[in-house]
Amino acid sequence: MILEMKVPSPGESITEVEIAEWLVADGDYVEKDQAIAEVDSDKATLELPAEASGTITLKAEEGDAVEVGAVICLIDTSAEKPGSGNAKPAKEEKVSTDSAKKEEAPKKDVSKPTVTETKTYATGTASPAAKKILDEKGMDAASVSGTGKDGRITKDDAVNAKPSMGTPTGANRGSSHSKMSMLRRKVAERLVEAKNTTAMLTTFNEVDMSPIFELRKQYKEDFKAKHGVSLGFMSFFTLAVVRALKMYPAVNSMIDGKEMLTYDFVDISIAVSGPKGLMVPVMRNVENLSFRGVESEVKRLAIRARDGQITVDEMTGGTFTISNGGVFGSMLSTPIINPPQSGILGMHNIVERPVAINGHVEIRPIMYVALSYDHRIIDGKESVGFLVAVKEALENPIELLMDNDVKRALEM
Repeated sequence: MILEMKVPSPGESITEVEIAEWLVADGDYVEKDQAIAEVDSDKATLELPAEASGTITLKAEEGDAVEVGAVICLIDTSAEKPGSGNAKPAKEEKVSTDSAKKEEAPKKDVSKPTVTETKTYATGTASPAAKKILDEKGMDAASVSGTGKDGRITKDDAVNAKPSMGTPTGANRGSSHSKMSMLRRKVAERLVEAKNTTAMLTTFNEVDMSPIFELRKQYKEDFKAKHGVSLGFMSFFTLAVVRALKMYPAVNSMIDGKEMLTYDFVDISIAVSGPKGLMVPVMRNVENLSFRGVESEVKRLAIRARDGQITVDEMTGGTFTISNGGVFGSMLSTPIINPPQSGILGMHNIVERPVAINGHVEIRPIMYVALSYDHRIIDGKESVGFLVAVKEALENPIELLMDNDVKRALEM
């Protein structure tokens, strides 16, 4: 029996996928539920399991875009598994001893003799007038073809010679083409869409990370031993964002036609780098999460993104985005809004900088933060106020994020 395997629907609104990689070869025997291919949609990479055991025949190649419901392979379920002992050994073919002993007769050399061009002492030599002109141009006579007798470089040759605008030096000057994955193409489209359809503006501030450094230094070992995850910066930033969104709900809104849709919950999209490119899985109802809850969810989603296991549902939605370019060493950037959201917070690297504290210069760990927002529904007062609220919470986390009870906040 021949079973037709069709592309399943990976999610609502997705009409086609791309064959990212075949995990089996044409003619292989596959077991039921064995992963046979990886497919890219515009939101995630998914594995396709075999629907039955048998010999597989591939009907699409890597890189092909195929519609949902299209047949991508055939499985012959009547085929027997190799090595099962039921298959009869094929008869050995007899090889002719005489033909095996025959040697290939040597071929006659029919190539034509190489014609050598006649060269003299004059070939490539510049006349005195031509040499003067070439010297003024800073050109070497070897870079000019002579048209004079026996290849001599004439005055006209020197006058008409043009210096090279970058002569190859023998180093590697190759290039290569590689097809962009469907996910990468979709990300590119969304970034262009955000730039073209929103009134995007970015405001900046700086955060003194000393209080968070002190808390992490004092509690990170106990926190990891108790909860199995590290006490990182993301939990502080995420909870600071939740507090600021409650104070400035317009930042937790988006445009819906001619209306502004404001959410009474907070779903935070976190930008992570996966093997297929940038992904933005979503943490749901972050307003109900503790430090432990945020760190556990960030770790879970980051691992799933790294392993290519993120599903469409896990990347759908989100009311605000946090992007941490600091892990790659970024000092400052203007993050691009993740549509249809209206705001994104950019984190950056932490650098020791001289700052004025009570009239004295001190060295403090400083991070620059950036808020890009859609100016169509978020005014300057709200955007600046939001970023200041984030700064205040990060610089005074014990009071504003932990309700003056550090141990209780980190034990939840």
